[in-house]
Amino acid sequence: MAWRMLRRKEFHTGLLNLAFRAGHGGQKHFSNGAIGKLAQLYRSDKPTHAASRVPSYHFTIRNFHAGVYMLAWSRNKEDIIGLKAPKKEKRVKRENRTQPPVEARYVAPKPKITTKSPDRTVDIFDGMTLLDLSKRTGAYISTLQGILADLGEKVESEFDSISIDLAELVAMELGVNTRRMHTGEGTNEPRPAVVTVMGHVDHGKTSLLDALRQTSVAAKEAGGITQHIGAFVVEMASGAAITFLDTPGHAAFSAMRARGAAVTDIVVLVVAADDGVMPQTLEAMSHAKAANVPVVVAINKCDKSGADPERVRIQLGSEGLLLEDMGGDVQVVEISAVAKSGLDKLEEALLLQAEMMDLKARIDGPAQAFVVEARVDRGRGPLATAIVKYGTLTSGQHIVVGAEWGRIRSLRDTAGNITESAKPAMPVEIEGLRGLPMAGDDVVVVDSEERARMLSQGRKKKQEKDRLRKIDESMADELEITEETPERVEMPIIVKADVQGSVQAVTDALRSLNSAQVFVNVVHVGVGPISQHDIDLAQACGAYIVGFNIRSPPISITQAAARANIKVLLHKVIYHLLEEMGRAIVEKAPGTAETQVSGEAEVLNIFELKGRSKSKGPDIKIAGCRITDGHFSKSGTMRLLRSGDVVFEGPCASLKREKQDAEKIEKGNDCGLVIQDCDDFQVGDVIQCLEEVIRKPKFVSTQSGSVRIEC
Repeated sequence: MAWRMLRRKEFHTGLLNLAFRAGHGGQKHFSNGAIGKLAQLYRSDKPTHAASRVPSYHFTIRNFHAGVYMLAWSRNKEDIIGLKAPKKEKRVKRENRTQPPVEARYVAPKPKITTKSPDRTVDIFDGMTLLDLSKRTGAYISTLQGILADLGEKVESEFDSISIDLAELVAMELGVNTRRMHTGEGTNEPRPAVVTVMGHVDHGKTSLLDALRQTSVAAKEAGGITQHIGAFVVEMASGAAITFLDTPGHAAFSAMRARGAAVTDIVVLVVAADDGVMPQTLEAMSHAKAANVPVVVAINKCDKSGADPERVRIQLGSEGLLLEDMGGDVQVVEISAVAKSGLDKLEEALLLQAEMMDLKARIDGPAQAFVVEARVDRGRGPLATAIVKYGTLTSGQHIVVGAEWGRIRSLRDTAGNITESAKPAMPVEIEGLRGLPMAGDDVVVVDSEERARMLSQGRKKKQEKDRLRKIDESMADELEITEETPERVEMPIIVKADVQGSVQAVTDALRSLNSAQVFVNVVHVGVGPISQHDIDLAQACGAYIVGFNIRSPPISITQAAARANIKVLLHKVIYHLLEEMGRAIVEKAPGTAETQVSGEAEVLNIFELKGRSKSKGPDIKIAGCRITDGHFSKSGTMRLLRSGDVVFEGPCASLKREKQDAEKIEKGNDCGLVIQDCDDFQVGDVIQCLEEVIRKPKFVSTQSGSVRIEC
């Protein structure tokens, strides 16, 4: 029986092997019918022959998975279907942790910043590649290409060069400040020196220039002081030309002096021999040092009786200015502008300094200039006085000046004559701008009107963003003010002046009058006379109108201001303007409440009223006093002092003089005094009267011309 079962098992095994062999190329030995019978015989659950009484064993395909043909069949099946059995991962023995897991330091994800901080300024130049601009601004190449596509320019490669105008437009779109760098390529030729005259107020700066050009400008200045920058060319006796800039000396015009130092080659520091070094003299020295400009000292007014040039030299040396007399390299010339003495020596010193500097500039190519002054003319419109730094400025060119643009309609020299072009170091007056630029703006020459308009719009948008950002910062600073800060009122002001530089100087000076009690808010500035629009704006916000160095408004404007109860202040000297505005600010300030001693009295005798009826109240004690200082007021608070210590403090219940009630008693008089709820008087006590007063701020004007409000 066992043998038969073994034979049956071997028989079935052989049949299956033959079947699989037939399925892999062995079909030529078996017909399809034979294979089907074998499969049916193998899959049958019941015996198929007579001798099936013996239990048959059911063998499935898993019994033969170790066979060679089974492995080959399974491998071929996987290849056909395209599935591969996953590889078993290598088993790693888990280590027994005896210490707690170490917490990894949190690393914040890197922010996706496409541009650098807007406060940072990047240098751009003509012909820079897209890769250079990407490195400087921190933006991706694709971002820059997208911005250029919006501007109508297609730059495919990152190594393609773009113009300086396109680079500025892209940078402004990214919100990054730019500084134009001009290459020195081209023909360099000698140019005249640009000399700026600086110094303290009333030290003779304008008088010196009058003596040099044989004119009389100082006599035309209001109050004898310069109110704005003047630029002109002086032909020296030797035939050399020097461009001079005259800057005001008042402290309010500090920014204008700084701009003068930024465009100049040499600074002439004028110091009066009878006055010495003053605060604005030191300020002018700091401007020159910051601009890295050589200085030539002109000691003026040496013809006066109280002149002491040696004292001036010692003062300048103590301030760190290395004079030639002390082994330094700063030239010193003693002059007198009124007597016209020493001017030839000053001319030689300036020409020598210019020769040592070997001043040259590019003549050909587009010009680069800086605005030193701007004003509005009734018939000619906005006018800008500029000094050319490089290149040649030609009439008819499209320019962008700050945030304004235009086409040069005409160029005029310092004598008022029309010229076709302006070369380096030449001051010219530009006519044809669409708006009034700011003093200190750069003049950029562009190719077309469309490019000029795009640059102007981009700069205006950038200025508006910066203005809103500053407003947000100021509001955030105001939120930090504690509750202990006293009440603060607002004083809106509208500023109108003759030129743009004066507008900025007056605005800065007025804002310096801000205090803890009064906020000076300059709501509008403009160049030109006062108009009806200014009256309407002042009426809407309750503002003062400040006019500086402008003509008086017509009668209609004056009457409209009077009907609207608007204060109009017109001045031609900055000192008088600031003094009047300081008084107005002091009057408007709410002041701070303070308690101070208004008077003192000595107790000479004590009177006691007894046996009073219930209707009149209990018994009281009256202090007979003599006022030794100040005055006593019934509304004040009384303080009782004994041996310097405060015994009692309370309100005054009764104050009489010669049996008559009194509201106020002056020094030297006798009085009867009753302090509420106080009956502990002794002869010799001192009684003080305390009153609450409102203390106003104080307007302070220093000798250097600076003003401030002290609270």
